[in-house]
Amino acid sequence: MQSSISFILDGKITSIDFGKAPEIKPTTTILNYLRSLPTHKGTKEGCAEGDCGACTVVVGELGLDNRINYKSVDSCLVFLPMLHGKHLITVENLKTPSHELHPVQQTMVETSGSQCGYCTPGFIMSLFSLYKNKNKPSREEIDDALTGNLCRCTGYRPIIEAAAKSCVHDRLDDFSNLEPITRNLLQSIPKESLRIHTPQQLYLRPASLGEAITLKHQHPDAILVCGATDVALRVTKQHELLKEIIDLSDVSELKQITESDAELRIGAGAFLSDIMPVVLKPFPALHDMLAVFGSQQIRNLATLGGNLDTASPIGDTLPVLIAYNARVILEGVNGRREFPVEDFITGYRTTRRKADEIITTIVLPKLDGRSWVKAYKVSKRKDLDIATLSGCFRLELDNHSAVKMITLAYGGMAERVKRATKTEQFLLGNPWNREAIENAMPLIDSDFTPISDVRGGAEFRRVAAKNLLLKFWSETNGQS
Repeated sequence: MQSSISFILDGKITSIDFGKAPEIKPTTTILNYLRSLPTHKGTKEGCAEGDCGACTVVVGELGLDNRINYKSVDSCLVFLPMLHGKHLITVENLKTPSHELHPVQQTMVETSGSQCGYCTPGFIMSLFSLYKNKNKPSREEIDDALTGNLCRCTGYRPIIEAAAKSCVHDRLDDFSNLEPITRNLLQSIPKESLRIHTPQQLYLRPASLGEAITLKHQHPDAILVCGATDVALRVTKQHELLKEIIDLSDVSELKQITESDAELRIGAGAFLSDIMPVVLKPFPALHDMLAVFGSQQIRNLATLGGNLDTASPIGDTLPVLIAYNARVILEGVNGRREFPVEDFITGYRTTRRKADEIITTIVLPKLDGRSWVKAYKVSKRKDLDIATLSGCFRLELDNHSAVKMITLAYGGMAERVKRATKTEQFLLGNPWNREAIENAMPLIDSDFTPISDVRGGAEFRRVAAKNLLLKFWSETNGQS
C-alpha cells in the first residue's frame, strides 16, 4: 500500500503526500484543492452539493481497451484520493499551445453563450465532455449533457447552439494528439492500493474485492464510498469529519456487468452512466428512471450499490428494482448472502447488510415478455430533482385479460420504499379495466400514511399515488 496519490494535471504527474501536506485532508474535494492553486481559479463553487455544475471538471481514465475515457464530474463531490491514477482536466487546460481556443470555447464566443461568466467554465467542461464522447450529438444528447449545469443569466439557447456547432470534429483536438503521451503517464502511475493515515482520518482504497472485504472486516465502522455523491455532502454541507473511509472506486470486480439469457448481473460499483446503455432493451423502466437520476455529472459517479445501501425512502432506483424482482448479493469474510431487494431494506435507511459486509452485485432476472413494467417519478422539475414520490409497477395478465400478477412499488409514501399490498390483493383476479382501477385507487390510502415535507404535502402524495396507478392502466390498457 502507498500513502500518497498521483494524477495528471497540467500535462504532468502531480503527487500529494498527505503526511507532508497537513492542510489537505483525504476528504478534501477536488474543487477545494483546485481553488487553493493559483492557476486553477476557473473552477467555481456554486452549491457544493452537485446541483449547479459550476465546478464541473473532466476526468480521463484508461479503459480496458487502453483508450482514455473522458467523463464530466462535479468536483465538489469527489475526494482527492479518487483521482489517483487519473487525468484531471480543468477549463484552464483547454487552451492550445498556440493559445487558441478549444472548439467548444470558440463557439460559445460566437454564439454569445456567456454573460457574467460565473457558470461558463462549468458549461465549457460539460461541452468538452460531450465533444470527446459524441460526434454530431442529437438535441436530446445535448440537453442531457447540460442538465447538470445551471444557467444563471444567459439562457440555454445559445449554449445549446454552441454545442451543436462545435461537436462536429469527430472528437479530434489537441487532447487526441497528446493521448499517447498521456497514456504513458497514466501507465507509469503504480496501481497499488492506498492507505492514507493522518492524525484524524484513515482513508483506505483497496485494489481488489478480496482486499476490500478484508478491510471491511478489520474496520467495520468505516464508511463505504464509491462515487461519494451522497457521502460527500456530509463533508461539504455538514462539515463532518469522516474518521474512517473505505473507497471502493478502484475495485474492478465491482464494476463488472455480465449478461446471460436468464439474468443481468450488475456490479455494485458500476457507474449509472455505464449501466444505462446495457439496461435499455431488457429493462427499459430502469433506463427511464436512470435518465432522470441526477445529471450526467452525477451518473458518472453514482452507483446502483450506493443507491441501494442508502435505503432512502425516495431512492429513485429502489421501486424499479423491487418491480423487477431484483436481488442483492452481500459478501463478507464469513461468506455470501443474497436477498430480494424488497427484503433487503428493513426500515428508514436501514438494511440487512452487516457492518463487515459489502454489497457486491445486483441481479436482475429477465422477463418472459408477458409483463409490462413502467416507472414514474413525480418531482417539482423534470431533471436533477429529488422525487416527491415515485412508483414502478409491473403487470401480467392471464388469457382472459384478468390480473395474474401485479406489483405496485412506491417511493416517498412511507419510511421506506414499499409495495401497496392491499391494492395489489384487490386487483388480483379482477379484469384489467377502468372500473377495477377506480375501485382499487381508494385502497392506497390504507396502504400508506405519507407525511408532509418540503417536497410535497401528504394529501398531494395520496392523490398523486392514485393517479399514477390510473396512468399505468391507461398506458397498458388494450395491450394484452
